Amino acid sequence: MTIMVIDRLRNTVADLLAARGDRNPFSDSEPLFTAGRLDSLAATELIVALEQDYGLDLASADFDISALDTLADLSKLVAASKP
Repeated sequence: MTIMVIDRLRNTVADLLAARGDRNPFSDSEPLFTAGRLDSLAATELIVALEQDYGLDLASADFDISALDTLADLSKLVAASKP
């Protein structure tokens, strides 16, 4: 995973947080959804962004939303989608 991809993911998450009035910093391992910093609408927005930016297909019925909870989780998800 390149630093550019991680920075892009970090910016996406920061934008989602800022849209909800949360400008506090976050670490790569900090839970965002289970801690309540992001909500289900943000999850939908994040899924759309991941599908558009990285070509992921997260529409599968067996997709586990907990794979989006931390920046580290997001990085793993994107890295796993690359051949």
